Amino acid sequence: MQPHGILETAVYAQDLDAAERFYADVLGLTVILREAGRHVFFRCGAGVFLVFHPAITVQPLTQPGHIAVPPHGTTGAGHMAFAMRESEIAAWRERLAAHGVAIEQETVWPNGGHSLYFRDPAGNSIELATPRLWGIEDNTIEKE
Repeated sequence: MQPHGILETAVYAQDLDAAERFYADVLGLTVILREAGRHVFFRCGAGVFLVFHPAITVQPLTQPGHIAVPPHGTTGAGHMAFAMRESEIAAWRERLAAHGVAIEQETVWPNGGHSLYFRDPAGNSIELATPRLWGIEDNTIEKE
């Protein structure tokens, strides 16, 4: 047996309001759950993208009415890659520029995959990558 895919993944940010604006406005993700000062969660395709406050989530969750989860967190910049279609590369360049987001690096991989790297407001390394980067076809990306 093995897992069937990634259901959720996370980055950490101290300024959750800035993170929410960035991921909603720049990347177009929809907020599905937020708890002020602790986390903001977004729908992304069939999965969920989580942004946690690192100083809060390293503490055990003991608030009444909450389901306890193990403490977790990180320090320093994390990394996350979102999938984009090959036909969207130019549009993503334009969208990032329109929001004042600098592309830190653009890479065309030997197998034909393509990546755009940039930073979120917390300094996390965020990547938009075509599935070909990992030998996967574009048609695996869900239709909107």
